[in-house]
Amino acid sequence: MAHLKRKGGRPAHEPSLTDRRLVEVLTAEGLSQIEIGRMLAVSPKTLRLHYREELDRGSARLEAALAVHLFRIANGKSAIALKAITFLLRARFGWSPYLPPQSPRS
Repeated sequence: MAHLKRKGGRPAHEPSLTDRRLVEVLTAEGLSQIEIGRMLAVSPKTLRLHYREELDRGSARLEAALAVHLFRIANGKSAIALKAITFLLRARFGWSPYLPPQSPRS
């Protein structure tokens, strides 16, 4: 009874290489899983089940592109540069001005 045959409903989703590449590219462009799922006519749950690696790679590409852009902005000397640095420290490295300073480890 370990393997029961499917009864009714939609056929099982079979990802194609084109779909896999599309999911990675769209994730890297910042589209949500709901939007990508609509394009492929699958639920977000099915998308995560069949395309986990592509979602992870696309997210990593998006994060890298955002980090590069923020570093470029933060390289300046304006108020925007300071905001970019602060945002990057908070979002990526968990920094908060309200945390007490950590003592150096010996």
